[in-house]
Amino acid sequence: MSDPFDAGEPSAPGRRALQGVVVVLWETQDRVNVAGTVRAMKNFGLERLRLVNPAEWDPWRIEGIAHDTQEIVERTEIHASLESALADCSFVVGTTARSRRAKRAVARPRSLAPELLARALDAVEGRAGPVAILYGREDHGLPNEALDLCHRTAHIPTNPEHASLNLAQAVLVMAYELWMAAEGEVQPFRGPRRDVSPPTVEFLEMLFTDAERALWAIDFFKSRHTESVMRTLRELVHRSDVDAREAAFLRAISIEIVKYLQRTGVYNEAGEKRG
Repeated sequence: MSDPFDAGEPSAPGRRALQGVVVVLWETQDRVNVAGTVRAMKNFGLERLRLVNPAEWDPWRIEGIAHDTQEIVERTEIHASLESALADCSFVVGTTARSRRAKRAVARPRSLAPELLARALDAVEGRAGPVAILYGREDHGLPNEALDLCHRTAHIPTNPEHASLNLAQAVLVMAYELWMAAEGEVQPFRGPRRDVSPPTVEFLEMLFTDAERALWAIDFFKSRHTESVMRTLRELVHRSDVDAREAAFLRAISIEIVKYLQRTGVYNEAGEKRG
């Protein structure tokens, strides 16, 4: 098996730390949940999955459900016991929706994420073992014996009347919080396909002139004060901060309204309504 940390150099140190996180699923019953887990991992930069005594493991079917996840599926490890799956880990977080009698160190995913990333980076740089996030069976979750192996217990806040999450959903929530702590908060929004400059004042005046003509053409003003209506339209356009392409689009609509009315004989060239 190839080196689990040898996956190229991600663009940011936080994202690099994700390579030190291992997702561990204990005794999964349904391959759909495994596939959902793999897909969530792919979406949020996690690469290492370990399964403990899964009821079924069919890589071909998993890839068929979770598309474009071949590298995660190929590197998935199958373990006969939980102790084996966690043996090399230096820090383990168990997830549970149920309250327990034993006093445990409980935290929410968002507050846990920075600590997990810091510890995972130690793993990537060879100072510690990997960080494991442990999930239990779909029907019963994690037993106390499994939580006894954990350093922290993660609790995802949900509606108290229906607290239990689907396994893959729970993985997705934890993975999302890790990604946000790693680089999601500073991840830029995708910009438009074209960079378009703002319209000039001269062009906006042409837009408003054509818009006013179109509104007269459809008899929009009626008893309204033209100046007041146009001032409101101006404010709408200015607040919208339209670019030159959008302004041209609005102007084209106004022009086409008038042209259509002229073609159909409802409005003449002088801008006078026909009787």
